[in-house]
Amino acid sequence: MLTYNFIVNSPLTYAYTGKFKAPSPDWKHETFPLTDYELIVMTDGCLYIADDNGRYKVNRGEHLLLSPTPNNTRYGYYPSDCSFYWLHFSCSHEIQKQDIIHKVDNDKNQLTIPIQGVLPAPEKVVILMRQLQDSIRSNYNKTFLNYTTTSVLCEIHNQFFSTKDTQTSDSKRQIYNDIIDYVKSTLTKNVKVSDIAKHFGYNEKYLSHLFRTIENLPLKQYILKEKMELAKYMLTDTNDSINQIASALSFSDNHNFMKAFKKVVGLTPSEYRNAFSKRLLYDK
Repeated sequence: MLTYNFIVNSPLTYAYTGKFKAPSPDWKHETFPLTDYELIVMTDGCLYIADDNGRYKVNRGEHLLLSPTPNNTRYGYYPSDCSFYWLHFSCSHEIQKQDIIHKVDNDKNQLTIPIQGVLPAPEKVVILMRQLQDSIRSNYNKTFLNYTTTSVLCEIHNQFFSTKDTQTSDSKRQIYNDIIDYVKSTLTKNVKVSDIAKHFGYNEKYLSHLFRTIENLPLKQYILKEKMELAKYMLTDTNDSINQIASALSFSDNHNFMKAFKKVVGLTPSEYRNAFSKRLLYDK
């Protein structure tokens, strides 16, 4: 896995950001010089983009980080019917590019960002980028923008390299990972802990205990937390009504959805949507 390593004793420097939606299926990224780092987070479709370092095919749920190597130019090499968030930033030190083989040391003031990868939770990155855009529209100062930009990169680093209980056996770790994948794939369904236990063929109490040992959170609460993360993404990146979102997440009615959202997030769905309502749209 090729990565870039950023030293963050001080924050990264924000340049500009936005969300892009292709105006037609025939759109191709224009040719532009790349003078700073560009982070792309795909929300729909597939982007075909290249620079002097190679060609990239970036699918929904993936990120791509392009670097400002000398005289680097980025361009589209194939039509791309897609939409994505993008963020340009710079830093004051030379960036190290390397192939990760050993475990990343999370205790250092260093962010290790894969050049390209499938984000385990892309909605969390999108929400931070929406917060950054809202801050720009609200005329927040540059220091805040720099730290929020750094937070976006921190989220990506943690999604790829954060570690939990390292003493858990490989077999239990695999069960845990399988549960995570299953929960994420069934967020739009009304899945209970008993359904997950039945799916994997384990005793419900055993599975719940195993999950809590690793995650430090009951499985039932984890399912709800992930549903609310998806709800936050839908509230900030779609125009779906609260009723539509509640239905999409298999809540019986609006009241139960709003009650659950307020309990987990601390805001009503409407309050949360209004807090991140300012989105920056640009053509690329």
